[in-house]
Amino acid sequence: MSQRPDTQDYRALFLADAPMMDMRAPQEFDKGAFPSAHSLPVMTDIERAKVGTCYKRDGQEAAIELGHRLVSGEVRAERLAAWREFAQAHPDGYLYCFRGGLRSQTVRQWLRDEGIDYPLVIGGYKAMRRFLIDELERSLATADIVLIGGKTGTGKTRVVWDLSDCIDLEGLANHRGSTFGQMPSPQPSQIDFENQLSIAFMKLLNRAGPRVYLEDEGRLIGRLYLPEILRDKMKHAPLVIVEQNLAERVDVVIDDYIVDLGERYRTLYGDDGHARHAQKLQDDLAKIRKRLGGERHQQMSAVMADAFAAQAASGDLQGHREWIGFLLEKYYDPMYEYQLEQREGEVLFSGSRDEVVCWCEGAR
Repeated sequence: MSQRPDTQDYRALFLADAPMMDMRAPQEFDKGAFPSAHSLPVMTDIERAKVGTCYKRDGQEAAIELGHRLVSGEVRAERLAAWREFAQAHPDGYLYCFRGGLRSQTVRQWLRDEGIDYPLVIGGYKAMRRFLIDELERSLATADIVLIGGKTGTGKTRVVWDLSDCIDLEGLANHRGSTFGQMPSPQPSQIDFENQLSIAFMKLLNRAGPRVYLEDEGRLIGRLYLPEILRDKMKHAPLVIVEQNLAERVDVVIDDYIVDLGERYRTLYGDDGHARHAQKLQDDLAKIRKRLGGERHQQMSAVMADAFAAQAASGDLQGHREWIGFLLEKYYDPMYEYQLEQREGEVLFSGSRDEVVCWCEGAR
């Protein structure tokens, strides 16, 4: 493998989705990493904890010696084989540890001993994370943000998918944004979300003009919060508003929360997926019980249960229209209208999904 230089051109790494080997322990990786990074740690969490304890008690030299003892013999051979396989599969990649120090230097030397010269990311994870935090601030200073607004069920996310100058915040967060929006697969960590967000802005602004469309969101998407600097920008951003009639909105909710979400549960849980899906939506309904009132909650819970029973028996989805339509009119619409009144941004355009897409594409 021909020699390539080490790099600290973090922008180029992220724009190219350069493959990267992350030498940090699994706990460190789970807390925060990058979309194109692969966890191939030098040490397990337990091994790292032992070395850390040794360092505090006996100093650096003893800790390094312990680390080499823990990662030796068959353990070292097995991990070296994984690093070698990654390097050979990704000849354009890089490796890094937390600061670009001992762990990555050691792995690079072990690879060199195998005849593989694999470059490092100078400064490691810490420097790249700092770069992405600062880069988001730089991106937002130049971005011309326009929000895609509209009542629940108008299909705002479908507009986002149809626009080329858009960032899908809910997609990055793996959550549909509402009380009912949790997916069966977990959300990313807060740091992973922020890293992906910064990279998405960087890529979009690099290939297009300053205009960026975002779906209008609250402070939280599930358990993830939007960075304060982005929330401040969104507070004053102009809007385009998607308008659809109630029946069309019910159709969208059925597609997203019954059909698509149900398929996700069946894919994960097989025959148990339908029951888990039904229970999940009952649990979500219970979260808004106080705002609905006990009697209305009880009524809609019964309607929902009947709808899922009919769906299981015959595949008929029509029973879901009643509870979905009720929640849209009585719960979500008043909340949306109140929030719209509080907005500072100018409404630039309103229309159907197709009309909004056409307007946005023509307003570049």
